Amino acid sequence: MRLSLLLFLLGLPAGTARASEPLRIMVLGDSLTAGYGLEPEAAFPAQLQQALQGLGYTVRVINAGVSGDTSAGGLARLDWALADRPQLVMIELGANDALRGLPPEQTRQNLDAIITRLKQAQIAVLLTGMRAPRNFGPDYYTKFDAIYPELADRHQIAFYPFFLQGVATIPAYNQVDGLHPNPVGVKRIVQGVLPTLIPLLKALSNP
Repeated sequence: MRLSLLLFLLGLPAGTARASEPLRIMVLGDSLTAGYGLEPEAAFPAQLQQALQGLGYTVRVINAGVSGDTSAGGLARLDWALADRPQLVMIELGANDALRGLPPEQTRQNLDAIITRLKQAQIAVLLTGMRAPRNFGPDYYTKFDAIYPELADRHQIAFYPFFLQGVATIPAYNQVDGLHPNPVGVKRIVQGVLPTLIPLLKALSNP
């Protein structure tokens, strides 16, 4: 029996069947997403879900973070990750590329392929930027840092310029390694991302 006919017989509006289904957001990333050194509930996806639910959004935020992953690793597992059928993917990749001094051109190609694949699947995209360590010199970090705004402009997708904005290099917001945010730092990242993310959720909720 067709869904619309079944809903009619039950006296329900056509949108009822899906009204309670959470909007699925996937965060495709590395240890910054996975929650290295943190309890699961303190990791970025969990804190993001809690914040959005507190604002009244019915969402499920999927943690697709793998510690140590590079942009190449994210690309390699993309199709597998999409089995969770996200409607929006937030990309947080590239930090390990920079830490290893990988060629910026390689990172650009991998991220470009990920974005292209998501757009082909008609999945909304939010790209978050990353910055290379300054000790690699201006030639490297200038090329690396430029990857993200250039890709966002090329693909016309939502863009948050720096995932660790307001957290990087600040001891109070990081674990003892100085690289990974602590729970307070993660909360600060969530608050920073929300103004860019919420318009996408509104668009998905009201197509």
